This record gives sequence, structure tokens and C-alpha cells, in this order.
Amino acid sequence: MELNSCSITIINLFLLLNFSVLCLSQDFDFFYFVQQWPGSYCDTKQHCCYPKTGKTAAEFGIHGLWPNYNDGGYPSNCDPDSRFDKSEISDLIRTMEKEWPTLSCPSNDGIKFWTHEWIKHGTCSESELDQRQYFETAIALKRKANLLHALTNAGIKPNDEYYKLEEIRDAINEAIGYTPGIECNVDSLGNSQLYQVYLCVDTSGSDFIECPLLPRARCGSRIQFPKF
Repeated sequence: MELNSCSITIINLFLLLNFSVLCLSQDFDFFYFVQQWPGSYCDTKQHCCYPKTGKTAAEFGIHGLWPNYNDGGYPSNCDPDSRFDKSEISDLIRTMEKEWPTLSCPSNDGIKFWTHEWIKHGTCSESELDQRQYFETAIALKRKANLLHALTNAGIKPNDEYYKLEEIRDAINEAIGYTPGIECNVDSLGNSQLYQVYLCVDTSGSDFIECPLLPRARCGSRIQFPKF
């Protein structure tokens, strides 16, 4: 069967369209759900700025929900046409100010932070979650994984004291049911401190899972849990 030039053009356009959709879907293997301790973010040489709404609560805050591959790589900036739309989450703003606060300088309202997270990470999960679902999912996961409650129940408190890294990891594992990844940073004196906690989530964003790969801890055997 011979095809005329018009038919060939239509077929090519069809293939190009489907290829574009495939590229934008950016399959991934799991999410990292990352929470951050504000005391450690602020207790560095760079310091921090409180949001325009005032000082955040002494609670772990969401850093992000990041699609990842089992080999350690990750997709990013997957859909240049998908812009952050504040109107999509207008009724979630107050909740996000509490659960997903920004501490970057200068003091701001969080929109820049959330925009960055959506464009870099959220757009790579569009095969599973639209923009609203992405932020709702992260908030729901935080409520399922109350890290401060898990740690304080194990006697690990944000009091500037030092705790064994394994004790912190075990306390979270006991409460959540899965092994966390622990990331540390250093304060202005060079002391290693509890900074971020990584938990892994299935591709639907619904359930925690054992991490196929944990990030490098870069922590000492004993780390500080700073006040905030």
C-alpha cells in the first residue's frame, strides 16, 4: 500500500505527539519524602529568615516529594509547559505555610519555594499526580509520619544534646515501620546535626515502603538535635 505525503505527515505527527506524552510522563520508581528540622537549617553559617507569617513551629517541615529511580538517579524539570498555579491550591495555602514552610532569605511567603518544588520535582510525577494532588499527597504523608513525636517518645528531644545516629534511625523505624535515611549538616562550629529525614513512598504517593536506596548519611556516629 502506498502512502501519499499527507498520510505520512499525519503519521509522523501522531508518533511525535505520543513520544512527547511519553517523555512528559517520566516514569519513576519511587518517591523520596523529605522532612527538614528547622533548627538545623537555621543553625549554620548561612542562617535563615522566618516566613512573613512569623517564626515557624518547632516541628519538622516538608522539604519535598521527589520522584527517584532505583539506581540513584532522578528526573527533574520534566514538563516546561506545566507552571505552578497558586489558584490550584489556594485553599491549602494556610496548611502549607504550617506544614511546608520556607526559611530562605529574604523573608517571603513560600510561593517561590513551592514553585521550585513543583517545577523541578512535581512535574516529573504528573503520570500519577496533578499539581493539587502533589501538594495534598505531601501534606498527607507528613501527617502519617510525625517525626518529632516518634523521636520524643524515644527520649530524643531537640535540646542541643547529642544522640547516637542508630538510636535516631531506630526510633523512626519503630514508629513509622520503615528505615529512614538520615542527612546531617554542620553548625557554625562544625558540629554534625540532624538535618533531614528521608522516607520512601510508592509511585502512587499513598504508602511508605522500604527504600530501594538510601542517601548517604554524612553523619557522625553521634549527632546533635538542636533547639529551635
